[in-house]
Formats: sequence, structure tokens, C-alpha cells
Amino acid sequence: MSPRVLFVLNAGPQVGGGHVMRSLTLAAALTERGAECLFLADPAIETLLESFAPDLNRRPVGDLSPETLAAAAEAMAFEAVVFDHYGLSKAHQEAIADGRPTLVIDDLADRPLAADLVLDSGPARIEADYAGLAGRARLLLGPRYAPVRPAFAAVRNYALSRRAREPRRVLVSLGLTDLNGITGKVVERLRRRFGEAELDVVIGAGAASRRGLERIAAHDPRLALHIDSLDMAELSARADLAVGAAGSSMWERCVLALPSVVIVLADNQRPAAEALAKAGAVLAVDGAAATFEADLDRAVTRLFVDESLRHQLAERSAELCDGQGAARTADAFWPLLVQAATV
Repeated sequence: MSPRVLFVLNAGPQVGGGHVMRSLTLAAALTERGAECLFLADPAIETLLESFAPDLNRRPVGDLSPETLAAAAEAMAFEAVVFDHYGLSKAHQEAIADGRPTLVIDDLADRPLAADLVLDSGPARIEADYAGLAGRARLLLGPRYAPVRPAFAAVRNYALSRRAREPRRVLVSLGLTDLNGITGKVVERLRRRFGEAELDVVIGAGAASRRGLERIAAHDPRLALHIDSLDMAELSARADLAVGAAGSSMWERCVLALPSVVIVLADNQRPAAEALAKAGAVLAVDGAAATFEADLDRAVTRLFVDESLRHQLAERSAELCDGQGAARTADAFWPLLVQAATV
């Protein structure tokens, strides 16, 4: 019997869509190995699944509260669980899993977890961070386990061959949910200060900036707007520079050695962004800082004018992540799934 894996995750305007995208990546790796994957989906998750995985099995739920998720899980048949939901405590996870093997995707290391495996791709994460939190769980730590879609690894060599180019094309990708209209604000600054650059701007269908950006794109041939794009690997490989969110998409850009300014849009993004900046792999800007606009202008200007900086960022980011993390994680989880399916 194929092991059935239930995915319990979070998404929404304040959370973003990164949990969904990395869970889809891991689900694809598990499916390749013979698993059947099923997602619990509230309306926000359903919207993303319709765009990026319309054929995926899912069970609708009214909300993502622990009580609703536990009640839905109780009525379903599955052998293992993947959690990517920071709002669930250890007790909540135990209630949903009910003794089944669990993999928890985490970035925080701030609460006890009910896990057999913990995946935390933070570049500065060490085992001591989970002492007293994860019991005897196996820890899958660091960027080598980051769940990046296979399409990025497939174009890695092509992208690496282009990194000596002068910067002419900029990718702007600040999250599908476009928190507080950040995409529109960033695009306006880039258009004003770097008018010769071509901009590939990626947003979700419900993004706050969508209407304004569509008006701009209608009369500015330098701006190409991509809504719920399925071609992120190609767009990233063709870009010379990027301004992106400091979430899970950082690893996609690292795989392709794309020199990037990352904007911290949530507190949980800060540790990884700061660690990557310290490693010389990105330039990081705090989206909540009073000096954000000036900081952003300064960072992007440095990328445009400093060739040695671009080479450094490309080299060090590519060293951090090779795009094989989902496969490594699936391989680590698979023996537990097989065992659970044969009991």
C-alpha cells in the first residue's frame, strides 16, 4: 500500500504563500517515491493550490485553527503527517498525528514539537537550538535540506554561465500575497532610479499592488508582470539581479547564484536573512525600518555598480544551496512512511 501523507500548513495575507510552495515541493518528492499526498486547505490555501497544483488531492476546511484541523484529520485515513504551521503547539500536533510519524518544517526553534524529523533550512541553525524542543527527533538542518523545486536545479548550470553579464534585467519577487503592497512600492523606486533596467515582477492574483502594476505595465515596455507564475526558475535564471522576499524563495535564488537584495517582511525571516548577509551571500534590508527606502536604494545601487560584489554574492549563494534539499528530506522521511504503511 502507498503511504498516505497528510500536509497541515498555513497561508494567508499575513503569513504569505511560502509554506504552501515548499510543502508542494516536498509533496512532489514524496509522490515520486510512491506516496499519496493530501492537503488540508482553507480558502487561502485553496486559491494557491488552484494556481500551482490544481490536480492535488485536498480536503477543504473552513479555517486553520487547531480545533478545525484536528477534527478534519480525525475523519481521514493517513499514515504520516507533515506540519508547516507555526501556530500549532506540540499538543496540537500530537492531537492531529495521533501517534503517526511526523515531519515538522520549522524556522523558529521557539516551541516544543511533536516530531520524528524536524526540517529547518536556516543557514545558522545548529542542533543546540532544538535542545529540549524536539525530543529524539532527527534534525535536518541547513540549506542543503531546503525544499527547492527541481526546476531550479535543472537550470542551475545555465544560470551560473550567465552571472558575468552586466545587469540589465531585474527580478522583483516579494511574495504572492504582496504584504502591505510592498511590490508596488519597490517597483516605483526601481523605475525612478534605475530606468534603463527591465523588470520582471512576480505577484499573486490577489496582490494589493496588482491593479497599479497592470496600469504601469500597459504603457511601460520595461515592466513585465507575471501573475501566479509557473516559470519562476526560468525568470530567475534569466535575471541579472533580484529584489526578493527573505522567505523560502531565497533558496531558489541561491541555487541559481542570483545576486539579490532580500527584504525582511516578517520576524521569522530575520535570522536566515541576517545569516545569509553575514555569509556574504545576499544584501539584506529591513522592510519595517524607518530608513527602508534609503536602505533599499543604497543596496540596489551597490549591486548595479559593483561588479566584484555581484561576483561575491553569486559565488557564495551558489555554495550554500544546490537545490537537492527536497530529495534529501524525502529520503530521510521515507523509511518511516514505509514502516507506518506496513503496520
